[in-house]
Amino acid sequence: MKFQANAHSIAEYRELARRALPRMIFDFYDGGADGENTLAGNRAALDAKRLLGSAPIDVGRRSQEVKLFGKSYAMPLIIGPTGLAAAAWPDGDIALARAAGRAGIPFVMSTAGTCTQDDVASAGDGSKWMQLYIFKDRAFSARIVDKAETLGFEAIEVTVDNAVAGKRLRDERNGFSLPFRWTPAKLAGLLVHPGWSMRMARAGAPQLKVMGEGLGLEKTDTIAALMQSQFDASISWDDIARLRDRWKKPLIVKGLLDPSHVSKALSVGVDGLVISNHGGRQLDGAVASIDVLPDFVAAAGGRLTLLIDSGFRTGSDIARALALGADAVQVGRATLYALAVGGEETVFHALGLLKAELDVAQALMGVARIEDFHPGMIRQPAPVPLAPRPDAGASPTPVSYLRKGT
Repeated sequence: MKFQANAHSIAEYRELARRALPRMIFDFYDGGADGENTLAGNRAALDAKRLLGSAPIDVGRRSQEVKLFGKSYAMPLIIGPTGLAAAAWPDGDIALARAAGRAGIPFVMSTAGTCTQDDVASAGDGSKWMQLYIFKDRAFSARIVDKAETLGFEAIEVTVDNAVAGKRLRDERNGFSLPFRWTPAKLAGLLVHPGWSMRMARAGAPQLKVMGEGLGLEKTDTIAALMQSQFDASISWDDIARLRDRWKKPLIVKGLLDPSHVSKALSVGVDGLVISNHGGRQLDGAVASIDVLPDFVAAAGGRLTLLIDSGFRTGSDIARALALGADAVQVGRATLYALAVGGEETVFHALGLLKAELDVAQALMGVARIEDFHPGMIRQPAPVPLAPRPDAGASPTPVSYLRKGT
């Protein structure tokens, strides 16, 4: 059956995913930590970066091609690591990998994947990178790295912002656990999601297959609790240095917000960083990735490949990051939303939407090539001054003052 586009933006795919998935599954993907302030802050920070349209500039011939770690890709976009993808669509990791390959961009497989490394490695012809957690069982983490080498994964992306697992209130409220626990209320909810229910009945409940191969995973109350049982708060740059000795291909460290760590990353010989607040799923109230990007650019001085994630939903969002110095953008929820709607085809379609949106931004900003983006294309309006509150001991501010400078 030929795929028919039924969404015209990632925002529309999000709404379609909300309708397609049981609440506990949608909330697992969509939610953030605690009060979800970081989640909201990511969007606000991106919206605050205004793009400078520039015309007339000859943009009759435009290219989105980029080179990352010596290899060329069709656009500056990466499908980042997302756990439990098969809860959105059977064999979700394979569908994501195939869609990325068709779009000419890398796919990063999550250690919390629901397919095996072998399955993903053989899914299509695209570039595959492997995300890694450094677990309490260091030997198991090492085996994941060695298997990635054997299977031809092209990079390791090690996540470091997980000394402890963030508190996911939506998951707690929904009782989201592995394996799924079905209460009468949850079972009743399946009646309004017949498509998802039928797919899961045929495919079986999703399992963390990579982790399950080497860890004794026991039933836990929430996904966060399961991961917390395996995380190691003692992880340090010494672990990254040992990983560098073991892995000779590109090594990327994901989850940095403090630009003071750039010097340490350089000293241990990593190749790239992902500036990330884990999509708002770890530290609530954290700075937005886009806000600290310029500091990383200054500290790295062109010596590291700088990737960024957390909150990117549109082509103009990608343009903001490129203008501020990122080499490429990783997305996670954006492609999960599309995955939940129709599997590989809808993910491929969603990537096409982002590509087209970025092309529009390029044309209107006078950017013929990705390397033509620069920080001068971003403006951030000054905040409007707030009038003193009458209850703070000051007289109400005249309306004329409020209008000044607006």
